[in-house]
Amino acid sequence: MIDGVEIFKGHGGSIELSGASITIKRKGVLAFMTQGLKGDKEIPISLLTAIQFKAAGIFTNGYIQFSFQGGSEAKGGAIQAASDENTVLFTKDQQPAFDILREKLQSRIGKPVPSNGQGSYLDDLERLAALRSSGALTEDEFQIKKRQILGL
Repeated sequence: MIDGVEIFKGHGGSIELSGASITIKRKGVLAFMTQGLKGDKEIPISLLTAIQFKAAGIFTNGYIQFSFQGGSEAKGGAIQAASDENTVLFTKDQQPAFDILREKLQSRIGKPVPSNGQGSYLDDLERLAALRSSGALTEDEFQIKKRQILGL
């Protein structure tokens, strides 16, 4: 843990878990081959709707894949998961850490992030706009979530 951020290192990528979000980070040859130059992806935990988890086998990697409001994920199993930007692969040795990550996130899916009482829908919209600017959300995904926040 570094500065309150837990790091889960996978095969070709890692996941950083902070209080309110997960950040998928890519580095190495495998990440470049499957993801290109997409960069980091931050997903607010409050937007998560599901986690798909496939345990690693003797000859195959496992993976953790995130579904979130307004996002789209690969639905073709392990082969498509390897190139999905919402997925991180892990080896059999790395799986215990990813089991812990899955447990921590499953208990928080669909629940609002605790607030100190100073936040508002404007804060949510600012975070959403930052995700759009970083490329983590498309314009359509941004508009859908914005309407949800505003109750339209």
